[in-house]
Amino acid sequence: MAVRLSSLLSPERINLAVTGTKRTVAINEVAKLLENDSDVANFAGFYNELLARERLDTTCLGNEIALPHARTEHVKKIVIAVGRSDAGILFENSNQNVRLMFVLGTPKSNPGDYLMLVGSLCRLIKDAPNREALFAAKTPADFITTVKEIEDKVLGPAK
Repeated sequence: MAVRLSSLLSPERINLAVTGTKRTVAINEVAKLLENDSDVANFAGFYNELLARERLDTTCLGNEIALPHARTEHVKKIVIAVGRSDAGILFENSNQNVRLMFVLGTPKSNPGDYLMLVGSLCRLIKDAPNREALFAAKTPADFITTVKEIEDKVLGPAK
């Protein structure tokens, strides 16, 4: 059973107007949406591991989408924040422009859910019309509704 991205999203964890144009500044801007999340036990620890992972290799998925993430002891369960930039953010480590970023924290103890979520996310963003719908969502609530619609189309209706 695929993990549904929509079940992890909340409007207060979505910023559709990221102002940072540099990779680390923009990642910080989006990650801070998780700072007071009850499932983040230690935000500073999580954020440091997020940056450490980002230094290892690019988290760009292509098609103007990135997935900065950390498998860490500093989160109690999967947490996610979304950031979108119409102007784009230069991910200089891959020389790609990113307009949509999913910042993800997953517990080290549960790699299976993490892998299922990443697999689901990749299926959702694979097709250009789906990406365009996510780029066009007007509000965080619209973004979540769009994700649900794409999931129903790609993964089948939720059970």
